[in-house]
Amino acid sequence: MKQFAAVIERCPQTGYYVGFIPGFPGAHTQAETLDELQVNLKEVIEMLLEDGDPVLESEFVGVQQIAVA
Repeated sequence: MKQFAAVIERCPQTGYYVGFIPGFPGAHTQAETLDELQVNLKEVIEMLLEDGDPVLESEFVGVQQIAVA
């Protein structure tokens, strides 16, 4: 079993959730709910893995909060 970290944002214009796997070309999708987004991301990843293991262009490290005045 493989695991990937997903970045999730919410589009202010549509209200849709947008998710992508950093460094994994083509691994992105959108949905109206977080549950639907998770299903969609899983389907996209499974489809992309049919072509073999990806060569990730970057490695997800994490997020940081940056405060500015």
